[in-house]
Amino acid sequence: MKKKQGKKRNLTKKKKISDVEAFKNIEKKDPVINSKTKQSNGIPKYVADRMAKRIFFTAGIPTIMGMSVFVISYIIVTKNIAEIPPSSTIAISAFFFLLGLGGLSFGILSASWDKEPGSFFGIENIPLNIERAKAAFRPATQNFDVKKQIK
Repeated sequence: MKKKQGKKRNLTKKKKISDVEAFKNIEKKDPVINSKTKQSNGIPKYVADRMAKRIFFTAGIPTIMGMSVFVISYIIVTKNIAEIPPSSTIAISAFFFLLGLGGLSFGILSASWDKEPGSFFGIENIPLNIERAKAAFRPATQNFDVKKQIK
């Protein structure tokens, strides 16, 4: 049995535009952004720089020490200065890597989001930043409800 073929109507005819014309007015179309409706686009640059500095000291230095344990252990064993079991080399290295992992978390959570840098250690910023991290993982409607209850 044959299917009925409906009438095909060509309602939309595509207008052919040259590449020059298509990209001619692209820079002129600039959407107007209202400052009141502008949403945050993530971490501000000054906060990211502050986090990077803290991460370098609290995570970078222990990680470098964790890698240097292997080099130092190798030098000590090859020069016959002392006999170091491989398990202790791995344990000490693992300790420094875990210290670096903790330092990574501390460096991120202790950074102040204010314009001014805050204290040297930044311990007072940790609870506030943990709440910000929790809010980032909540659904948007749940965040709206929480803000509504605070007011």
